[in-house]
Amino acid sequence: MTESTAARKPRRSAGSKAAGTTGTKAAGTTGTKAAGTTGTKAGTGKRTTRTTSTTRTAATKGSETELVQLLTPEGERVETAKDSAYAEYASYVADITPDELRGLYRDMVLTRRFDAEATALQRQGELGLWASLLGQEAAQIGSGRATREDDYVFPTYREHGVAWCRGVDPTNLLGMFRGVNNGGWDPNSNNFHLYTIVIGSQALHATGYAMGVAKDGADSGVIAYFGDGASSQGDVSEAFNFAAVYNAPVVFFCQNNQWAISESNEKQTRVPLYQRAQGFGFPGVRVDGNDVLASLAVTRWALDRARRGEGPALIEAYTYRMGAHTTSDDPTRYRHDDERAAWEAKDPILRLRRFLESANHADEGFFAELEAESETLGKRVREVVRAMPDPDRFAIFENVYADGHALVDEERAQFAAYQASFADAEGV
Repeated sequence: MTESTAARKPRRSAGSKAAGTTGTKAAGTTGTKAAGTTGTKAGTGKRTTRTTSTTRTAATKGSETELVQLLTPEGERVETAKDSAYAEYASYVADITPDELRGLYRDMVLTRRFDAEATALQRQGELGLWASLLGQEAAQIGSGRATREDDYVFPTYREHGVAWCRGVDPTNLLGMFRGVNNGGWDPNSNNFHLYTIVIGSQALHATGYAMGVAKDGADSGVIAYFGDGASSQGDVSEAFNFAAVYNAPVVFFCQNNQWAISESNEKQTRVPLYQRAQGFGFPGVRVDGNDVLASLAVTRWALDRARRGEGPALIEAYTYRMGAHTTSDDPTRYRHDDERAAWEAKDPILRLRRFLESANHADEGFFAELEAESETLGKRVREVVRAMPDPDRFAIFENVYADGHALVDEERAQFAAYQASFADAEGV
């Protein structure tokens, strides 16, 4: 059995470009078959004069979209010339090993398995709600594996893959969705903040934290995740402005999954989202969000420049939400099946699998072992969720005010009386 990535914190040296997923058991033999399952300090606060191009040519010939792509949907590595526009990004994964590639694949497969189990649990009434990441695994695993242990992550509510990379036990993500806690982990244990439900507010939190990092003279970076819908929120624009003016070491990672609940990109923006960064004075890059290698490389690039004191950057991971916005949503009401089918052909897991097979980096034993590990994870998730104790009903009134408050006391008494009425009714 392979060592669980979720059971340990990622550890990387400051200058390392390795993916940090060496916990996966190496598959050193050949013979493959497809399976469907599955630095310097940033604290000076000084603005640097170094400039970085905000536009990158597409990796696929003939494309008019400025998209960084290092692995095609067919699973072929994109050859990059030293003088190409995206060679700088490619250099960040040029020395990636077969073991690290298998680790990235394993991360994506297990994250998808966990996500599928959580969706099923919600349908069975075990969770009140769930926000699926189906289709966005490469953007999350690639960017998550680009972080160092001393970096700090501010997620929204869909970053299950990033949480996995930060060493958060996936079952801890489910307490809030079951309604038994307000967040099931200590943010400072893994430098992974609690999930943020308020759309876009975490971008401001991340910027403020990054400004503090710079003042402390640390060389760590901060990354904030949000979706294309959140990019329309004022909080995000304010965060961009503060980050630019104060040269904060923060990376804004926008997962553009094409739909903000039921609103398409066309109803939100007149320009590609990554180009918004230009108006605030820092670089923006669009990356193929279904390409785990490109997501890893571009995020490493952005975090490295942030740690060097070169300020913020915006990454737009161009991907697709293959499932519903949440389990309370019905995507068939606003998008067509052929659209999803077109994106399923770009599936991030299948893409990497094809490359592993063609390069003889994994064999049948690796995939079989991963399938078994996937089933074990699903079983553990079910067992843990169903065993979660009910919360103290009166805990909601605690820690509202430091010294107590008459109104809260009154509300507590009213709630106690309401609860007692059920006991009285049962005794009649």
